[in-house]
Amino acid sequence: MSDSKTSITAENLNQLIGTPDCPTIIDVRRKKAFDDSDQIIAAAEWIDHEKAADQASKLTGAAIVYCVHGHEVSQNAATALRYEGIDAVFLEGGIEGFIEAGFETDKK
Repeated sequence: MSDSKTSITAENLNQLIGTPDCPTIIDVRRKKAFDDSDQIIAAAEWIDHEKAADQASKLTGAAIVYCVHGHEVSQNAATALRYEGIDAVFLEGGIEGFIEAGFETDKK
């Protein structure tokens, strides 16, 4: 992921899940959207999108960040993480795009 890309496709993420090369996956959906959903991408952990930069010190390596639709919430969180030195990208289309592409999620 260090080729200066700022996003990743659902297909590329799906290929990484479960492999040793898979970066940390971070769910940054707004709290209400996270709480209202019963789905999460495998191995993802939720953090408050507004505090993404504060979490950077807890991360090692690269990160993939997603929100509901892959717009400003995840894009801003990924930018904040990159500012803190983390190789972070956002998931194009968010979790909704991941599901629409036919990829499986886990129940929370």
